[in-house]
Amino acid sequence: MMTPFAATGQAGRAGESPSDIQVGPLPDGSQVIPSKQILRPAGQRIQFPGRPVDLALSPDTQTVYIKNMSNLLVVDAASWRVLQTLNYPRSGASMHGIVASGDGSHVYVTGADNELYEAAVAANGTVSWSRTINLPARSDPCGIALSPDGTKAYVCLSVGNALAAVNLAGGTVVRQINVGIAPWDVVLSPDGATAFVSDWGGRRPVAGDLTATSAGALVVVDDRGIAASGVVSFVDLIRNTEMLEIPAGLHPSDLKLSPDGKTLYVANANSDTVSVINTQTKAVQETILVRPNPTLPYGSACDALALSRDGETLFVASAGNNAIAVVALPGAGHTNSEIRGFIPTDWYPGAVLADSHNLYVANVKGLGSRSGSPSSRRRAVQNFLGTANKIPIPPAEVLAQHTIESRVNGRVPQMLQTQAAAQSGQPPLPVPRHVGEPSVFQHVLYIIKENKTYDQMFGDMPEGNGDSNLCVFPRFVSPNHHALARQYVLLDNYYCNGVYSADGHSWSTEGNVTDHLEKSFGGFARGNDKGKDALTYSPSGFIWNNVLRHGLSFRNYGELVASGLNPPNATWLQVYADYTYHAGQLHGNQHVGRQYITIAPLIPYSSTNVPGFNFVIPDAVRADGFIQELNAAQSNGFWPALNLLSLPDDHTTGSTPGFPTPSAQVADNDLALGRVVEAVTQSAFGSNTVIFVIEDDPQSGYDHVDGHRSICLVISPYTKRHQTVSTFYNQTGVLHTIEQMLGLPPMNQQDAMAPLLSECFTSTPDFTPYTALANNIPLDTMNPGTTGAMTPQERYWAKKSLKLDFSRPDLADDNTLNRIIWHSVKGDVRYPSEFAGAHGKGLKKLGLVLVKTGKDDDD
Repeated sequence: MMTPFAATGQAGRAGESPSDIQVGPLPDGSQVIPSKQILRPAGQRIQFPGRPVDLALSPDTQTVYIKNMSNLLVVDAASWRVLQTLNYPRSGASMHGIVASGDGSHVYVTGADNELYEAAVAANGTVSWSRTINLPARSDPCGIALSPDGTKAYVCLSVGNALAAVNLAGGTVVRQINVGIAPWDVVLSPDGATAFVSDWGGRRPVAGDLTATSAGALVVVDDRGIAASGVVSFVDLIRNTEMLEIPAGLHPSDLKLSPDGKTLYVANANSDTVSVINTQTKAVQETILVRPNPTLPYGSACDALALSRDGETLFVASAGNNAIAVVALPGAGHTNSEIRGFIPTDWYPGAVLADSHNLYVANVKGLGSRSGSPSSRRRAVQNFLGTANKIPIPPAEVLAQHTIESRVNGRVPQMLQTQAAAQSGQPPLPVPRHVGEPSVFQHVLYIIKENKTYDQMFGDMPEGNGDSNLCVFPRFVSPNHHALARQYVLLDNYYCNGVYSADGHSWSTEGNVTDHLEKSFGGFARGNDKGKDALTYSPSGFIWNNVLRHGLSFRNYGELVASGLNPPNATWLQVYADYTYHAGQLHGNQHVGRQYITIAPLIPYSSTNVPGFNFVIPDAVRADGFIQELNAAQSNGFWPALNLLSLPDDHTTGSTPGFPTPSAQVADNDLALGRVVEAVTQSAFGSNTVIFVIEDDPQSGYDHVDGHRSICLVISPYTKRHQTVSTFYNQTGVLHTIEQMLGLPPMNQQDAMAPLLSECFTSTPDFTPYTALANNIPLDTMNPGTTGAMTPQERYWAKKSLKLDFSRPDLADDNTLNRIIWHSVKGDVRYPSEFAGAHGKGLKKLGLVLVKTGKDDDD
């Protein structure tokens, strides 16, 4: 049935926000986020540092307990204010799982490793931790349900693929019952005899299934390597066995059971649906599609549910739309569920509760990266500012207004506009107006680098909105970056959608991030390696899936690839010496070892000449391999439509002995970029190729506008020359622009809503090729060791670098690394803690405590 708000159809550019809007607070108190969506939530808001993932309501409905990434918040429901904040005794929070006991005397929360935390609630409402119950090691416990008599807790063991029964009196696990892959949530039948478990990773594979690995277990995948199963387990708690599994949507997560126990509602975060299961017939009786418009692609990410007290209305958290969908369940006058409207929330609602009058919503991403307050000067992306909303359940006329606001602020008109039909007879343009109309470009080179903000790289450029005091790698260090931004367009209002490599590479290649990554910041117990977990990926796929599905060609040069060394203990200097000896002959480089690609369908399209992620390998080697293949393409006359190149070494390895200094590693990255651009623009393909250069995330720095602001270079004969463009752009907009150029529809709602980079181009080409600039810093300028002629500060930061793990993305604590880089480059200049935030929180995760240097006054 078409609902009133869905019937509005395409609305031109209605609701479009100004092109020069920036991420951050607006004068009316609303907030702009990196997706260009606007937050104007209904009801009241509380805000606090962190990322909240789940909620529980006390039996008397007087208290709301918020499961935050590093602490438990106790909130008075009436006044909507935080009464207590309790840090967890050990690890951070898992993705899901909090419950209050039936008598209100205890609250139970699952930790990110193997903990079930118990908190005692005093008569006056004060909460204190009473004990930690140990669950099986590395189990990543999630959802919790208590038996009707309160003597047992049933806990989902996500990594263990089991449901654990815990005797609360003794604090011991008495049994584990195997279920499907990655159990997320559990609810019990009214009599306590049956448990219903959402298996987020689906069923266990059988012979003939395509499979991939997730947290040590095999999961069912499709031909793209993306997880393709979701089930709900029915568990007999009398016989302690799984009775059956019922297929649901992808990433089945939150569960709600009707009071009579006859109907089970399942939120399917990777399908935008709610499965309605009849527990008596053990069958799905209805699947509710929950999107602002049914014609939209995937992207609403329905991840949480609440039932009204009368059982007539289902509230569904639509995380991708920053809204709660209001669904009228079958009743008088209609036999199927109907979406009545949407209520606006803050960023990425991940949990929702309902009492008789109000909704309580935990917003995982809240207000972004501005811990302290929306007006705080802290701009580093790790300064998470979570929120929770208290929203009166609206009557029909108020819901209608909420729906209009949610639609406009959520950029639904912009998403619908992408569905407009192509017009015949249109001339080729750099960015066609509609999908399917011709472009002047036949080839795209998409270059992904690592972890820099705008101010960190371009803060010294007077042409843009920069802060030179925050610039760490100025023109002297990165002459090619600066020359390309100056000779083409300087974008000073461009943002990364994500915050770390864990989500940054998903945003960069998928245009979306799933619930797993958004909710795992309490510990990433299932792992956070880019490209190594099939349960991490969006069902809409990767940009190359979109390209190949539409009959175009693709080549991958190092993205989502890891490279070994030969021998495994080869040093950076050995690899660099071998490179310089064999310059231009990568096949002769004896130190580049085996490539590791865990997304099997990506292997045939990936170059063996360009190494993947490994900081021991200079970017100069990657540039050589790419240019080698480009030259071969010129010889045979064929170069793919989409080419994806990873140049990761601007990440740096800090002051780690045995590696170049941060400035030298950025200089290596800069020279590699310059050489690649020179080769392409001087090639036979230069006249019809566009090059986009981005960072996967901005975690390595800070920025005076917002921590998400980063760099984006747009290079082509049709790019405007010597201009600053301050239009709001983002990572998903780069993907959207690539798709538009190649005649591809958007993959999902996030890239569909993203602004096209049209203002960067002109219809009058300038075919002058780029000439790379030489490096000013020798690439083999090495960090000093930890002994010898060093200042105390140099020795201190070198030792801190040695404690960091650079073997895979995101293992090195960014808060520590950022200070190491700053002091390596700036020496005794005071670290800008007013933008970056105090160092303690990030370092305590690693058990590190910084001593005062006298120059870093952020304690």
